[in-house]
Amino acid sequence: MRTTTTMAAGVVLAVGVIAVSAQVQPPPAPWRGAGSTPCVGSDGGVYQCAPPSRAGAIRAGRLFDTKSGRMLTKQVVLFSGDKITEVGPDSQVKIPAGVTVIDLSQATVLPGLVDAHTHMFNTRGARGTTETSMLIAIQNAQADLHAGFTSARDMSSHGNGYADIAVRDAINEGRFDGPRYQVSTLGIVWSGMPPNPARPDNPLASTVVRSIDDARAAVREQIQHGADWIKLFPAGNYSFTATGQDQYQVTYPLPVLQALIDETHRLGKKTACHAYGGEGLRNAIVAGCDTIEHGFGLNRELIDMMVAKKLYFDPTLVRYMEPYMDDTDAKNTGGKYRMIPIFEKAATMAAATSGIKVMLGSGADGSTYPHGTQALDFEALVKRAGLTPARAIASGTIINAEAMGWQEQIGSIEKGKYADVVAVSGDPLADITELQRVKFVMKGGKIIRSELSTGAPK
Repeated sequence: MRTTTTMAAGVVLAVGVIAVSAQVQPPPAPWRGAGSTPCVGSDGGVYQCAPPSRAGAIRAGRLFDTKSGRMLTKQVVLFSGDKITEVGPDSQVKIPAGVTVIDLSQATVLPGLVDAHTHMFNTRGARGTTETSMLIAIQNAQADLHAGFTSARDMSSHGNGYADIAVRDAINEGRFDGPRYQVSTLGIVWSGMPPNPARPDNPLASTVVRSIDDARAAVREQIQHGADWIKLFPAGNYSFTATGQDQYQVTYPLPVLQALIDETHRLGKKTACHAYGGEGLRNAIVAGCDTIEHGFGLNRELIDMMVAKKLYFDPTLVRYMEPYMDDTDAKNTGGKYRMIPIFEKAATMAAATSGIKVMLGSGADGSTYPHGTQALDFEALVKRAGLTPARAIASGTIINAEAMGWQEQIGSIEKGKYADVVAVSGDPLADITELQRVKFVMKGGKIIRSELSTGAPK
């Protein structure tokens, strides 16, 4: 398996494998500083080591199996360290003596949730600084984790350069609690104009490419820095014709887009394409972009092409059905035409198509969608796109895990996977809004939030 070493020493990422914390070097032996022997970070500085992981058990009154779509009852989940060691009915799984037992017998237990389209960094304004941007990103990541999203995919750093890599690596190193995290760094955009020395490209914003060679070089550079994904923008803004037909801006020429995707795949990574509709959306599908983000203008032909190519659809429903969309359309069309019903029809058509893999992505970005509230998208998948609650939950767990190449580590509660577990009071199959009220969060065997359980040695 090919691996890529990130810019932060000591952290290694492998395709399909979650990075784990690592020490750059052992502390001086014997330790002569304050307190007990510490851990050493990627910067060479010392910090207090996390307490050793312990074994434990969860008694689950209800447990949702994301693979089968069934709700199981009276289950026991055993874990040791950060991994699940056994799952099964309480009549068959014996809880070892002396371990801490977490009582969720009156709750519904699910695997940790996965948001496949976040922006941990708010858009960096003209007066923004690296320091304030980083603090906000850390706050956003922690809000997501406390809401039950134990894993996330970040879809560009919003003008903050490669800072998302630093956040990811700090989480992996144990510097602070946050979701397991894949990043796409700057993103890549197209310009048909030559460089302007008077107004040079912003090195912290999306990389601007002007040729096929530029495109391949930009992909290599971002992956060399540590990008897990390459974020592309094949279809830009939408507008309406005089007769109300939706139309979309095409950005990259198709050969450039194909080069971007091919180079990314050659290097063992995946691409995510911001593509509202029109020719740009078609180009993204033809070129084989791994995940199609948004897809306002999807139609039967394009959806069938996605199924044939085994591409994933990440609609980000809530983010593009908010009132500001209607406000903008009313301003631009005099109230004649609206994008929301066009998008809703496309999402519903896609969701009803056999073989399509619908992801859950919020697009939470600190502007119109606050971090920590992304479970609203589960409700939207059910009530706006027509998925069953079971399918919607699968979108935000096992399907997202598969799209991210982490299906062997997260997305379901199974032996050998990470002990990433959430719980709610009610039954989300009966009321999908229960996922907006997560009361228990565990990541890797560590309890992050507990408003339901009581735990004591057996």
